[in-house]
Amino acid sequence: AKIATALNKACEAAARPTPLKVMLQVLTSGEDSKSGCLPDETVSLAEHITSSCPRLVITGLMTIGKFGDPNPEPYFECLHECRQKVATAMGVDADSLELSMGMSGDFAKAIAAGSTSVRVG
Repeated sequence: AKIATALNKACEAAARPTPLKVMLQVLTSGEDSKSGCLPDETVSLAEHITSSCPRLVITGLMTIGKFGDPNPEPYFECLHECRQKVATAMGVDADSLELSMGMSGDFAKAIAAGSTSVRVG
């Protein structure tokens, strides 16, 4: 929530005319080397943004699975579950929220799991 609040203040200070699109980063792998909210904190973060950060708009959720894990499906499934909970809390259709999951090494599995966005580079 601290980062969301800081982003909201930065948008306000910049007199941004439209809300900044944000994705909730969910730490599905449990790795200390990665950041993001824990899966069970996702709804409270979404609620904080929608109630206290008028300069932000949630467009979806994203995750990065454990590096080198040949079976990233549990991370992707966890993000799906988080999206459903967030959508219910926000009163929107789950399909209106993007799912960003998958990178160069696991994009095929991410697409098969329903990713709407994949990072490359």
